[in-house]
Amino acid sequence: MKYIGAHISASGGVENAPLNAKEIGAKAFAFFTRNQRQWVSKPYETKSIDLFKSRCDELGFLPDNILPHGSYLINLGHPEEEALQKSRAAFLDEMLRCEQLGLNRYNFHPGSHLHVMDVDACLDRIAESINFALDKTKGVTAVIENTAGQGTNLGHTFEQIAHIIDKVEDKSRVGVCIDTAHALAAGYEIRTREGFDETFDNFNKIVGIEYLKGMHINDSKKEVGTRVDRHDSLGKGVMSMDLFYFIMNDSRFDNMPLILETPDTDIWAEEIKMLYSLQK
Repeated sequence: MKYIGAHISASGGVENAPLNAKEIGAKAFAFFTRNQRQWVSKPYETKSIDLFKSRCDELGFLPDNILPHGSYLINLGHPEEEALQKSRAAFLDEMLRCEQLGLNRYNFHPGSHLHVMDVDACLDRIAESINFALDKTKGVTAVIENTAGQGTNLGHTFEQIAHIIDKVEDKSRVGVCIDTAHALAAGYEIRTREGFDETFDNFNKIVGIEYLKGMHINDSKKEVGTRVDRHDSLGKGVMSMDLFYFIMNDSRFDNMPLILETPDTDIWAEEIKMLYSLQK
């Protein structure tokens, strides 16, 4: 079964996220666990945690179909020690928030070398940062999102993602989220049947399909291989609807959160319906 949703607002309290997801007809959702523009946020109140859990239960949102998103401030591969420790502290805080909410996965962008570190050394540092957080939490899988490779961002090739996973000590608590717009921008031609099959066959060989814990379903404003991260609404960018048809009719993407991060929030409900209509 496919579980489609969007990255919705948790404004006013994390307990509002399930309500906002239900309003657009979502069966899955993503959200920021705290203000993603600040390094430090106040702890959750017990009332908010309890309300979040009860509303998820009432509205039918299972932990397997909720994919919280990490703050964009965090750089787990930062070459400077002080900034690295700041990122690790924020990463751990967000993982602990997921644990408090009874969630089992947390999605994040891996990090950037900032033209200071060697790529492999930075990938090693990202894995060390993940190990640091996994050692201090339980039950939450660290889900690495592939990037477009813009600037010095790492994680734009399957090989880089595999490198990180290889250095993570607890393989049962690391996973991957594939963003369709990022994959195209990074150079993976996923718009044709042949290219889509080749891409995910390679993902299985290099990383392992068992590590896939979610997807971000986005069109792209930028062409294949541009390494520019610009999302577009479905069918309005450079992708055809064929890609989304492939996803909706492939059992490899069942029973995981399939999350829209498309720019026009007013049409999320329509996009969700459209995706379900593509199923055979």
